Amino acid sequence: MTRRFRTVSLLGASLLTVTASAAAVAADDPSLDQEIDADQPVATEQAVLSDGHVDIGPRYVDGRWTLLVHDGTTATPVWRTMPTTVFQVADASLTTVPDTPDYAFLPAEAGTDVHVVPQAEQPGVVWVGWNTQDPTVMDTIDRGATLTLRGVDGPGDVVMFLQSGTLGEPEVLWDSREPYPQDVWVEVNTHTHANWVFSEPGVYLVEVEVSADLVSGEAESDTQVLRFAVGDATSTDDAFAAQYAGASGPGAGADGTSSPAAAVDEPDEDGGPAPVLLGVAGAAAVLVVALVVVLLRGRGAKRRAAAGAAAAETRP
Repeated sequence: MTRRFRTVSLLGASLLTVTASAAAVAADDPSLDQEIDADQPVATEQAVLSDGHVDIGPRYVDGRWTLLVHDGTTATPVWRTMPTTVFQVADASLTTVPDTPDYAFLPAEAGTDVHVVPQAEQPGVVWVGWNTQDPTVMDTIDRGATLTLRGVDGPGDVVMFLQSGTLGEPEVLWDSREPYPQDVWVEVNTHTHANWVFSEPGVYLVEVEVSADLVSGEAESDTQVLRFAVGDATSTDDAFAAQYAGASGPGAGADGTSSPAAAVDEPDEDGGPAPVLLGVAGAAAVLVVALVVVLLRGRGAKRRAAAGAAAAETRP
């Protein structure tokens, strides 16, 4: 079939803290230049992922569209199911909230330390992104997929955002304080990362749906719960055992259910989401989160989760 091509550009890196200088950002980051084998297995044993590169993304398992974890932390990458996977966010990820208006959206006061899964890889911290690169998925989806935040259950707030270099403003994609659902459109054959900010340590259950229209005219959807154990003192056993009771906090409705949608992108005039370009590149330094642009476009968008992208893989 004809492959789709995406244009990506590197606009630069930005600091979440200013206590050290960011390392130079390479134009091509080998860690993001990935090609997923259609025959990669699905592991069924429990796994705690605390360091290295992992993505969430759709894959067909026995013919069924499923949201899984793509685990690249091992010599041979595997896919993992959500119920058997915990993302452990170590205290090595603690970052001080800057005292600047640009970061007033973060769920903590300036000067407070928060746990951040960074957009750019940082040693000792799990690096959570997403991809739409499973070969069967690329062959079957029409233009891309939608990642939808449907709820968060945890002791604090969760915000996911992107940044477009030193002069760009942070762009919030998901915020547990806002009404659900919250949509992010992801182009086919995309691999990217964002910043995940957790305001308090503890166990977080994050309900995410991945959906897509297919070239056949059909549609697919699957909803799973991501498990995060935030902070060194948080038990991963507790994260495995936790039961998701539905969305909680300001983003939930009065009965604990999702509130009306606050989507990133509205459909275009033809009824479908407009194409969006997503990609990523970056590098990390001590106490620094280098943030990389991902550009998201959407005609008639209510809000644009926009930032540039770099070093994302595009195959003919």
